Amino acid sequence: MGHLILVRHGEPGLKPEDRLAGWVDVPLSRRGIEEALECAVELERLELDLAFASNLVRTQETLFIILSGQKKTGVIVHEGAGNGRDGGNPGKTDWYSYPEKLGKKLIPIYFTPSLNERYYGKLQGRKKQKIEEKYGAEKLASWRWNFEPGPPEGESLKAVYGRAVPYFEETILPAVKAGKNVLVCAHQSSLRALVKYIEGISDEEIREVRFSTGELAIYSYSEGKLIRENAEMSPETKRNL
Repeated sequence: MGHLILVRHGEPGLKPEDRLAGWVDVPLSRRGIEEALECAVELERLELDLAFASNLVRTQETLFIILSGQKKTGVIVHEGAGNGRDGGNPGKTDWYSYPEKLGKKLIPIYFTPSLNERYYGKLQGRKKQKIEEKYGAEKLASWRWNFEPGPPEGESLKAVYGRAVPYFEETILPAVKAGKNVLVCAHQSSLRALVKYIEGISDEEIREVRFSTGELAIYSYSEGKLIRENAEMSPETKRNL
């Protein structure tokens, strides 16, 4: 039985409660590193076979820290590369069989812009307090949590869904169906888009779905369905129990 593990990256140096990071490429803070280490401990029971992350460094750092907890070395698979016979098309490669070819201590990892955080347009990297002063708290909340519309000159959640879900269907889900344990390290928006698709959440209800930094969602694949295993509880809530 395959597993799908979704994890939001650890806290970035540009703290999410202060600014809208979006595509601003910032590394993890010290707290973010600790959150990634906590994820590694939580995932000790599941031996990972394959991993994906966005093109932004905060997801990649989180991913490598989690893999280090399993004493595995990530091998980056360049999706444009091929054997020369198929024009470099990764779709013609049985890519999810890589663990057997590489050995148990090596794991193939893919970096893709399809899993990037949403692009915030004019709001990119700006302080939330300043945005609220200009546009109002209600408008900012609508841009951040509603399915659409998006912020000025930026992406809505619907737009993120339009790039993240097709990639998931074509590239990630086949590995889970093949019985692999697959880790996906992504962002608030791209994870909300994937959860909306997986759990069939409506455009209205998705507003209430949030991922804390370092939060995990674990699904098992059984009888043609992805079933959520762990309760919807943030790391902060768990620590305060």
